Amino acid sequence: MHTRPVTETSNPHQWLNDHGDYLFRYAMKHLQNEELAADLLQDTLLAAWKSYESFSGNSTLRTWLTGILKHKIVDHIRQNIRRRELDDAIASDPTSNWFNENGSWSDTPQAWQGDPESLCRNEQFNDVLNGCIGKLPEQQQLIFRLRELIGEDTQEICKQYELTTTHIHVLLHRARLALRRCLESNWFGQGVRS
Repeated sequence: MHTRPVTETSNPHQWLNDHGDYLFRYAMKHLQNEELAADLLQDTLLAAWKSYESFSGNSTLRTWLTGILKHKIVDHIRQNIRRRELDDAIASDPTSNWFNENGSWSDTPQAWQGDPESLCRNEQFNDVLNGCIGKLPEQQQLIFRLRELIGEDTQEICKQYELTTTHIHVLLHRARLALRRCLESNWFGQGVRS
């Protein structure tokens, strides 16, 4: 393996002296955060030092370092967007507060007593169930009614509403969790009635 001789241009301390202020200003311009700009500058110098052998010299050292820094900034922004999208998805998920950090129930669901068939014939239960279904978000409500109450085929629902089977399953899962919680509060938590 060919090794470049150690020169002024291969010394990261010299890079910091010669280009640090410029690179820091470049990072600040894009990030508006001193601590983050300093961290990415440090990451840039470390990455440049590790990959110095791949530096062909076709550009100036400053241009090469700026290119590495630019990639670090773009990677940081992408990660931040993904993290924000995940946080937003979790925050908007109506079931997220039912589970703790390790995915276990925060509050274990109650065991339901009684016969499901007799419940379905109970007019009061049906009123509570319909009230709970009515509290679901519109799309969950529609898909739940079509699939679980009317018995329409999942593939037909997918075609009719241009949804994937995965999306249908997610909507049904969320609807079932929300209905369970609602029924526990408004029916089963009131004592089993027949």
